[in-house]
Amino acid sequence: MKYTDLVFDLYGTLVDIHTEEDEGVWEKTALYFGFYGAHFSPSELASAFQKAMADRQAEAGQSYECFPDIPFQQVFAQLFRAKGVEEAETLAINAAQLFRIASIDYIRLYPGVKQALAQLRRAGFRLWLLSNAQQVFTAYELRHLELEDCFDGILLSSDYGCRKPDSRFYRALIEKYSLEPSRCLMIGNDRETDIAGGAEAGMDTLYLHTRLTPWHQPAADPGLHPDRAGRDAHRYEYEEEENWSWLELARHIEAL
Repeated sequence: MKYTDLVFDLYGTLVDIHTEEDEGVWEKTALYFGFYGAHFSPSELASAFQKAMADRQAEAGQSYECFPDIPFQQVFAQLFRAKGVEEAETLAINAAQLFRIASIDYIRLYPGVKQALAQLRRAGFRLWLLSNAQQVFTAYELRHLELEDCFDGILLSSDYGCRKPDSRFYRALIEKYSLEPSRCLMIGNDRETDIAGGAEAGMDTLYLHTRLTPWHQPAADPGLHPDRAGRDAHRYEYEEEENWSWLELARHIEAL
């Protein structure tokens, strides 16, 4: 078996989701803040959040190789405290989850995901989740989607203070579970984060072009399809097509 470990991105790779952080979402969140004495207009809350987040990112030192990830609820707690509200940390968790729920139009698995993950496990692969995500709501979304037990380990970027393609996030996975990068296949739908970071970490990569792939990134190269690229390849690409299923892709991965 060429690979022992499969490293998955989450949103856009396994999960189809659409969120809209519009004025209505900020209205509901500002209302929640106001219930506990932290009075903001929706636009004031949005502006205060964005400034506080930008300040924290600047302090963390965002650069070409450093991609900090600030826990969402920490910024909300800061805004509660600025209004003199006690129990800011607990209220911030609830506010962050309310904000996320209000922003979701839909969240669902791509076809065949759970069956494919089970099939790959039966084939002998270890499965890891490496997601640019906020623990405060993604952990609950994994529970809702019944994905919690599908992986041998789950790493969410907000728990590590950095996000893909930051090499620190990949090293955290590699070191925590004593992985051999050359035996890992990184699977994701974003060339600039999942694929670039995985390659930099020494992993082979499988780029999955889906509707959630950033619009400016090109479609999958047919010549790099797992059936055509050959066993000696280090890069693979797969195009989401009408009526596609993760079960089909899982079969291709097994055959590598």
